[in-house]
Amino acid sequence: MKLLTFERNGSASYGAAVDGGVVDLGARFADLPTLKSALEAGALDRLRDALTGASADFGVDEITFLQTIPNAGRILCVGQNYRKHIEEMGRPAPAYPNVFVRHPDGQVGHEGNMVAPKASDHYDYEGELAVIIGRTGRHISKEDALSYVAGYSCFNDGSIRDFQKHASQFTPGKNFYHSGSFGPWMVTTDELTDPSALTLETRLNGQVMQSAGTDDLVFDVPTIISYLSQCFPFRPGDVIATGTPGGVGTARKPPVYMKSGDRIEVELSGIGVLSNTIVDEQ
Repeated sequence: MKLLTFERNGSASYGAAVDGGVVDLGARFADLPTLKSALEAGALDRLRDALTGASADFGVDEITFLQTIPNAGRILCVGQNYRKHIEEMGRPAPAYPNVFVRHPDGQVGHEGNMVAPKASDHYDYEGELAVIIGRTGRHISKEDALSYVAGYSCFNDGSIRDFQKHASQFTPGKNFYHSGSFGPWMVTTDELTDPSALTLETRLNGQVMQSAGTDDLVFDVPTIISYLSQCFPFRPGDVIATGTPGGVGTARKPPVYMKSGDRIEVELSGIGVLSNTIVDEQ
């Protein structure tokens, strides 16, 4: 399934992308009002059954995409996790995952406007694979880690580079309002079984800026889940952004930063394309 969160006629719901448009699952399940609540209830099979024989309720052009999990309890990001990116930044390979946190209001959905802030002109893209957790777990082994995953999505960890470098902690530069994006949907693990076999490509105004396989990750998805599960219990709807490949704007000579009017796309094989336009902060 391709499960998405959206707004239509001023009301938020969630559904499944199908041929011809979107099936509104939120309207079909009063007890499961959000995608996160469906994950918490372990109800993916119920959603799948509801799609049997169902036709689209409305077209994709009739909705506004919201970020895939708008109310995620945690959005955890792993930095410096692709070998080529580590090389271009001139840093040593980390011994452990380098983890920072993003907040939900730092992202928009597919086709939402990402906001270039007034405070900086060092606004960079970072195309990433996002992992959505499907069930509660703590002290998870690497061998069992993928069984805790509900699905995968695209993520753009839009970064304000000068603020990121003000101190050793990344939080300010990674959490400007609407500076990132998340979507267009979550592809469930029955359709996408191996997160290490994907190709990621980021395009700025049609030009390929990043291109890599997820097999270039230093810490793969099972390792990240296992490591972080030592710290806290994962809960359904938690999100992990797994890092960005080489080719970021700040490492280029001269640097390339996003500005108003730019079009940025993150594509992952087996998932789809997350597209956004850059606008200036008002």
